[in-house]
Amino acid sequence: MMTHSDIATMLKVWEPNRERTIVIVDYGNVEKWKNSLRWKVGMRPLAQFAKYFASGVNSQSRRRFYYGADYGKNEKSLVLTEWSRSKLEMAQWNNFEVIKKRVKYIHSADNVNGFEKKCDLDVEMTVDLIRLRATYDHLVLFSGDGDLVYAIRYLKELGLVSCIVFGARDHIGREIIDAKNEDIIDRVCFAQDFEYRLQDRYGR
Repeated sequence: MMTHSDIATMLKVWEPNRERTIVIVDYGNVEKWKNSLRWKVGMRPLAQFAKYFASGVNSQSRRRFYYGADYGKNEKSLVLTEWSRSKLEMAQWNNFEVIKKRVKYIHSADNVNGFEKKCDLDVEMTVDLIRLRATYDHLVLFSGDGDLVYAIRYLKELGLVSCIVFGARDHIGREIIDAKNEDIIDRVCFAQDFEYRLQDRYGR
């Protein structure tokens, strides 16, 4: 468990890296953390926290927010659902570079609603990490999903200096822990320790 003092020291030590860090927020994953945290990660606190890691020239393009654009069950709809619109707009207002993809509604007889929503942006995150490689030396990932470990391993081969992963304790993939043990990922931080910086206290 990290104390407030530990966190302050970590952020202080990170300061020289700010202009060469990329922050990737897999918000679909972050949103699910509430199930184990029992509190919600706020958009504004998350954005402010991201700036501790990536700031300086062109920093908004290095603070990247990935989330599904939900237009409802009608495949021809051009109007976002209120929930989706508010989240995407709030991310933009808080100076994230927003990358979105249309949410798919897939028929499911096992689901009480008759369908399941699917929107996986792992490919988009991976492509962007490789496409933007010349702009950063450090990676901070907000996602406990282990699917990006293969890409992180490749980035390390390309010279990535360090990688920090944030996730909720019950939402950390086995692949992430294994990568940490292999020194592919330098540090795994648990959102529970950062409640005072990340909690949504005002519904934003």
